[in-house]
Amino acid sequence: MSYFSEWNQKIEDNHDEKKYNDFVKKYYETEQNAYDLILKSHPENLLKGKAKDIAESLGYAADEMILFVGFLEGINPSLKEEIDLDKVDEDTELDLEVDFETLLYKMHEAQAPWLFDLNSWENVFDAEKKEAIGHQYRVDNIAVSDKIGRNEPCFCGSGKKYKKCHGK
Repeated sequence: MSYFSEWNQKIEDNHDEKKYNDFVKKYYETEQNAYDLILKSHPENLLKGKAKDIAESLGYAADEMILFVGFLEGINPSLKEEIDLDKVDEDTELDLEVDFETLLYKMHEAQAPWLFDLNSWENVFDAEKKEAIGHQYRVDNIAVSDKIGRNEPCFCGSGKKYKKCHGK
């Protein structure tokens, strides 16, 4: 069974709630530390080499390859070239180039303030650029309704309010 299959199995298996919550908490902590290290070392690329070595350099213990593959699943859409996660094992050679604008946008999309509010983003973007990406996410996700309001003019052109015409 691949690490990716094990990751999916663990993340979907929530029969033992305490065990599941502990697993997710551990994942979020290691994920936050990994992103912090990547951002602090920018422009140096920490994501090049054998998967096991990359995992260790990002703070994952030797027995946490499943968590590392979960991290790779999260960062995969933000890579310039996505990887096949099913084929990742300890000896897989990786050379991952991160598109940091996409990464920050995806962090907003995932509603992960513990990631998009990291102070280490200052090494990658200035405050204006970081805010612009956050603003773009909010603009892209504004709820728009095409529903006619009760007090708006009716669409038929009668001049009456919608509630007095077709809104009955």
